[in-house]
Amino acid sequence: MIQIDDKVISLDVFRKKYVCDLSKCKGECCVEGDSGAPLDDDETAILEDIYPTVEPYLPPASRAEVERQGKWVVDSDGDKVTPIINGRECVYAYRDADGTWKCAIEKAYLDGRITWRKPISCHLYPIRVTRYRDFEALNYHEWFVCKPARELGRHVGTPVYEFLREPIIRKYGEAFYAEMQEAARAIERDLKHRD
Repeated sequence: MIQIDDKVISLDVFRKKYVCDLSKCKGECCVEGDSGAPLDDDETAILEDIYPTVEPYLPPASRAEVERQGKWVVDSDGDKVTPIINGRECVYAYRDADGTWKCAIEKAYLDGRITWRKPISCHLYPIRVTRYRDFEALNYHEWFVCKPARELGRHVGTPVYEFLREPIIRKYGEAFYAEMQEAARAIERDLKHRD
């Protein structure tokens, strides 16, 4: 583990390789799982605010589900999450022309309609953040649907933290990411000394 400020980071975040490969996984992360995307407290208010702009991007079934459940829900673990349809896809997911699941929130963002890209838990994946009383733990999560991302990451040699540069900076800032880069260099030096 590496500690930066009050964040404890798994070594896998530096050692594992990962690059999303939507052409192969088809966005299955928007569909698989037994709960929606985790939401920070402030993100529930953001969803309430942006929903009228995002709604036109949603399929009819998603709109109906939001009408029934709300723009966010509390799951069986007591966590705030995005609603899901029939125990599967996120209500904010849609299929594009080639059958790839994508995020309607992100589509509205990329179209310049809103300034919030998507829930930070989605943007940071495969890092999962767990909050404790005195610190946050940043752990690498390995999921079967992301096998193509692990294969592509190994092929191009991109560590998880490098692939997630933008969302890490979005969440924790430039200085934090610079410290992660320094930690990665220290880990690399340590591995060379062991050889």
